[in-house]
Amino acid sequence: MATTSWTRSRRSARALGVALTIGAAACALNPATGKRQLSLISEAQEIQMGREAAQSVGATVGLVDSQALQTYVQGIGRSEAVASERPKLPWEFHVVDDPSPNAFALPGGFIYVTRGLLGLMTSEAELAGVLGHEIGHVTARHSVNQISKQQLAQLGLGLGSVFLPEAAPLGSLLGSGLQLLFLKYGRDDEREADVLGFEYMRKRGYDVREFDDVFAALDRIGDQEGGALPAWLSTHPEPAERVKNAEARIAAVGPQPNARIGEEDYLNQIDGLVYGNDPRQGFFRGTRFFHPKLRFQLLFPEGWQTQNLSQAVVAVAPENRAAIQVTIAGDVRPEVALERFFSQPGVAAGRVVRDQVHGQPAAIGEFQAQTDGGVVQGLAAYVSYGGLTYQLIGYTAAASYSSYGTAIESTIRSFDSVNDPAILNVEPQRIDILKVPSAMTVSEFAQKYSSGMPPRTLAIINGLPTADSRFTAGALAKRVVGSSSL
Repeated sequence: MATTSWTRSRRSARALGVALTIGAAACALNPATGKRQLSLISEAQEIQMGREAAQSVGATVGLVDSQALQTYVQGIGRSEAVASERPKLPWEFHVVDDPSPNAFALPGGFIYVTRGLLGLMTSEAELAGVLGHEIGHVTARHSVNQISKQQLAQLGLGLGSVFLPEAAPLGSLLGSGLQLLFLKYGRDDEREADVLGFEYMRKRGYDVREFDDVFAALDRIGDQEGGALPAWLSTHPEPAERVKNAEARIAAVGPQPNARIGEEDYLNQIDGLVYGNDPRQGFFRGTRFFHPKLRFQLLFPEGWQTQNLSQAVVAVAPENRAAIQVTIAGDVRPEVALERFFSQPGVAAGRVVRDQVHGQPAAIGEFQAQTDGGVVQGLAAYVSYGGLTYQLIGYTAAASYSSYGTAIESTIRSFDSVNDPAILNVEPQRIDILKVPSAMTVSEFAQKYSSGMPPRTLAIINGLPTADSRFTAGALAKRVVGSSSL
């Protein structure tokens, strides 16, 4: 039966009325911001969402393997969080093993800072400012407010998810635990978190003059990279604006007698931290992936976007039309692992072969699977190598399999061992803290103690404006040691 436009208008008006009623009822005063805020999600739900996403962060991105460093960051973060407007949240602070300069907060108080950002900072006060900013996102309930708005917008529209489709480009087979990371804060939210973070660090006795140093360093990194800011800053205010705003707040605070900077303690904590990508955990040369620790290699299709995660290597075709994922299935025979894959609900088996891939026992099978986005078709392969069985899965929409099947199979069959000593013995670069014996410029320091690293980059990671800036005698300075060539 056809629906008249008048009837549709009545239904739309009714849905809008219900939405407005629920929205008005769900607006509450946020104690951190003093503003009325839409929230359709309870605190218990917020914590549960954050906890589930935190498990995915640990599994896919991975944490830095240093209990001392993790404890140090946790202690600083909790000291600020328990003094915030939401002290009873199950606050957790972690360092993730990622080389990019980044920090992010999940709902419910689960906060992360990357080792890449730790390597850029120079003091405990700077770290307190970053963690305070992320605490501000949680106390202001920014992510919860976004999700609530999405839910309200979808009321009566029959949409199946509160998350953006871009949040899961690899499809349901890869899981969706990291979807919360794809919620983008607006610039006003970022400014609000800056204000809150500034206050949190000030209340804990940290020198607020350090607050803007991280933004200044990020700004200089952007300049060095041709003016393109790191992608995670795309929705943040410009670093220059944040520096200016922070300077205004610093001036308003005035003198802080005995305020803590904590430079020496901080630098001692990051002494030996991996700098840049850790090639021991895998690296790309063009489209070829090498994993020195596990001694295997793969060749991915040209033009596909690739990423090496803590527990998976993934590749996505242009426009997210196909995907390949490599993981470890464990100590199980390939044919048994393939049977388990086919036993999953909604997965239909096709042609299966027992084979060898570069001399390694393998089981390969075609499949179709019903997902939220429709029927996908692909290949599932299990290869036994080095005492482990590897799972290699490639898939696309069933209608597109004829276009991508050959590339998927080619990648699967490229799985091979690595025997080149130059690859097997590669080591990461690391931060090394050195006491400068006498006054010298950054350029002089680079020439004497950190050959291979551009003086400008060395100045940035030491919190100095230019390569002509001077270290004082006895100052602690960062240098980077180890070979940068792969």
